[in-house]
Amino acid sequence: MKYFVYLLECADSTFYTGYTTDIDRRILEHNSFNLGAKYTRGRRPVVLKYSKSFETLSEALKYENYLKTLNREGKRKLFE
Repeated sequence: MKYFVYLLECADSTFYTGYTTDIDRRILEHNSFNLGAKYTRGRRPVVLKYSKSFETLSEALKYENYLKTLNREGKRKLFE
């Protein structure tokens, strides 16, 4: 099974970082009425800006944690 860490840009230009096993499904959930993270519910639509795959959940969680420590400019450098 693959794990994906992803970075979304919300409608208010903020970023959201998460992980999943199905990136397409998760993006749809973030943009749907009842699903998705509480943070993104009021900031729709969201757009996938960056993703990276990992073989283990442990690797994915470590990388997600790393992304969350980056400032706004550091996150932008990932996808520009």
